[in-house]
Amino acid sequence: MATTTKPVVLSLALCLLFLARPSSAQQSIHERQRRGQQWRHECDIQRLNALEPARRFRAEAGVVEVWEPNDEQFRCAGVVAVRYVIEPRGLLLPSFTNAPYVTYVVQGKCTKLINLISLNSFMGNIEVVNHINVYEGRGVQGVIVPGCPETFESGGRSESSGDRHQRLFRVSEGDVIGSPSGVVQWTYNDGETPISFFLAGNPQQGERGERGPREVSGNNIFRGFDDEVLAEIFSVDAETVRRVKGENDDRGCIIRIEQDLEFLYPGWEEEEEGERRMMRFNNGLEETFCALSFKHKIDVPSRTDVFTEHAGRITALNGHKFPLLHFLKLGVERGVLYRNAMLTPHWNINAHSIMYVTRGTGRIQVACESGQLVFDGRVREGQLLVIPQNFVVVKKADEQEGLQWVAFKTNDNAMISPLAGRISAIRAMPEEVLMNSYGLSRDEARRLKCGTQELSVFRPQING
Repeated sequence: MATTTKPVVLSLALCLLFLARPSSAQQSIHERQRRGQQWRHECDIQRLNALEPARRFRAEAGVVEVWEPNDEQFRCAGVVAVRYVIEPRGLLLPSFTNAPYVTYVVQGKCTKLINLISLNSFMGNIEVVNHINVYEGRGVQGVIVPGCPETFESGGRSESSGDRHQRLFRVSEGDVIGSPSGVVQWTYNDGETPISFFLAGNPQQGERGERGPREVSGNNIFRGFDDEVLAEIFSVDAETVRRVKGENDDRGCIIRIEQDLEFLYPGWEEEEEGERRMMRFNNGLEETFCALSFKHKIDVPSRTDVFTEHAGRITALNGHKFPLLHFLKLGVERGVLYRNAMLTPHWNINAHSIMYVTRGTGRIQVACESGQLVFDGRVREGQLLVIPQNFVVVKKADEQEGLQWVAFKTNDNAMISPLAGRISAIRAMPEEVLMNSYGLSRDEARRLKCGTQELSVFRPQING
């Protein structure tokens, strides 16, 4: 059982990493009952807060900022949160996890979600459950899937005359990147601006009651083995073993590269065309992990789910649109509200929502199931707000700059139920029910049902 979290530092951009609990289908009835009782206890929240990082650590080529993991809203949602900043020519060292994760790129940012108990890095040892990361900038992503072939190769028929490795892909603004558990990943910032990422996850409480990150960089995972054993395994000399073990390396998990790295990967045009072909023909069933797409661009206005002129748009990404999310048991929502626009009040039916503000400012109100207001305040870029399952939330952008966010859902098929608008619970009720429930006249009930004609995003009009 994991007892502590030791996050690694990334040096590419702002990343949001989210680790989710195992799905209910994977749990016994007793375990689901126990978790249900625990959820009711931990989600008995009287007050939510828009949170910022509580601690800050420096690596050679980046910064990591950690949110307080013992905050009650993180306990409720089962997440912890860390934000990484990766500087130009920064390399996030290869790492693997025992949980799947997702990354969202915002203005060069990418957000990662991870899904279980521990995360181990070659340069650091992380034991975590449920993480979220966000990267800023642009960069190159490597995902190493066990058992898959090295399909990228340079000239030369012998291994000594060329290089071979598994496929790479570019990451840029608006990308959602996913990875299954046990997959090695690394990221390199070859852009000219820093990349930041936000990580959130839920470490399981250990026997000593410890939760959350204790240190930024842990020990190199190779340090636990004898030099002779490593030399025999890799067929290398003692000096190479000492370098691999990094006994005197204190750079952290984001290191600086003196000269640009050279990779084998297709050009932008080829990669984008390949993604378009996969979107047209992929049904999500025929692909193995080796052929599965690890990237989906969510921040494309033409692919939005809900759009209202002069108000904004909402895009939801689930396991149907991005098949990898089905395996990860996670979902992503991208929201853009124009100035003074609103998102109708709604609640999440089957998931917690972890909202990270990517741009702008706005006012948010959240009410729990009993009708008590647990949050009423302004949020701004870089803040995090957890909205528990079945809590009702309403969002309104400020008049000056609007409000944008990315939200991570703890379900790959997350569903919401709106209170206002064309598909709302109020709209679906008979007028007689509304009249008798709230003491309204028929005209008042009709106006309540039909006052908001938009689906969910609108610019409010107040009637006297």
